[in-house]
Order: sequence, then C-alpha cells, then structure tokens
Amino acid sequence: MANEVILLDFWPSMFGMRTRIALREKGVEFEYREEDLRNKSPLLLQMNPIHKKIPVLIHNGKPVNESIIQVQYIDEVWSHKNPILPSDPYQRAQARFWADFIDKKLYDAQRKVWATKGEEQAAGKKDFIEILKTLESELGDKPYFGGDDFGYVDIALIGFYTWFPAYEKFANLSIESEVPKLIAWVKKCLQRESVAKSLPDPEKVTEFVSELRKKFVPE
Repeated sequence: MANEVILLDFWPSMFGMRTRIALREKGVEFEYREEDLRNKSPLLLQMNPIHKKIPVLIHNGKPVNESIIQVQYIDEVWSHKNPILPSDPYQRAQARFWADFIDKKLYDAQRKVWATKGEEQAAGKKDFIEILKTLESELGDKPYFGGDDFGYVDIALIGFYTWFPAYEKFANLSIESEVPKLIAWVKKCLQRESVAKSLPDPEKVTEFVSELRKKFVPE
C-alpha cells in the first residue's frame, strides 16, 4: 500500500509544528506544502471545507484535520515506533487533558500578550504566566510531561516556545525567570532531532509577529 503523506501548513504555526514533530518522531517521510493564508489553495479548501485552516494532514488522499487529532492519528497509524501517547488508559486520559488545557487556555492568553496593549495586554500577561506556571507545576521534576519519554503533551506545547522571544519583546516579559524549569524542559526538547528540524528560528517568528502587530495593535 502506498504511503503518500502531505502536510499543508504555515511555517510559524505552533499547531503545524506538532504534526511535523510527530511525523518525524515516527520516521515518516512527508511532502511539506507551505500555504499562503491570504490566498488559500484549492487543495486546502477541498481538504478542510469546515474550518479552512492549516495544518491539514493528507494520508493517501484522505484528510485529517486539527493538529492534536493529527498527532493521535499518526501515533495510531505508525504504532511500531516511538509511541507518543501512553499505553495506560489513565495516563493517556491525563495526557489528553493537558493537551486540551494548552489548546483552550494557553492559545488565547498568548494572543493577548502580543496582539493587544494597555490593560488588556496586562491582564493577558498575568493569565499567560499563570498558565505557564500551572504547566511547570505539572511537569515537576520529570524530564518530560509524560515522565522519562518525550510524548504527547511535549509535542502539544513545544511549538509555543518559538513565539516566546516575541512575547518577551512586545510585552516586556522575562519568561525564564518566571518558569525556569519549563525553559530547562524546552532546552531538553530542542536536543531531539524531530523537534530541532520542525521548529522555525524564534527570531524569524519575532519578525513575523512584529508585522502582525502592525495590523492588530495600531499605534
């Protein structure tokens, strides 16, 4: 059976980074197609007609949407190597809870950090740091969120790191002084080839966010 894997993505997307990492963790070869989100390709609109968003994972012509679902799908289809989700049902449920927490809480908070100013930004900064501290508390003294092995929650969170310098620049934050254990975890994750190859240069992301701010935050 042919194994054609295509990923429709946009390079600074912390969601697309998850899918890239998961595919590389499994050693899956894939074709990466960069999308212009201002001029979405017919393939993107065809493969994700509901949300019309990246990333879209296309496996043998069939689309899988939503990054966190894509990571689960990749783990199930290529189950022979580097398990991403724990085998224990309780641990698996916990991993899904924290990935859901990241999607529901962290994304909205971080957006307020870079895309607002004044009181709204101040409130966003406070929420953002509290969420990071909650995640740091869950990490504890473990090497990775799931214990000794890099896995699902690590993949769900690590892409946000590439935006950290932008948050620091535009919101006058010092993330490492607030959550040093979380930054130590980041450095550990970056040693993995799957992560290093999948994450863009944070400086490039900061330049991208600078352009975004001009649209969202009028002077």
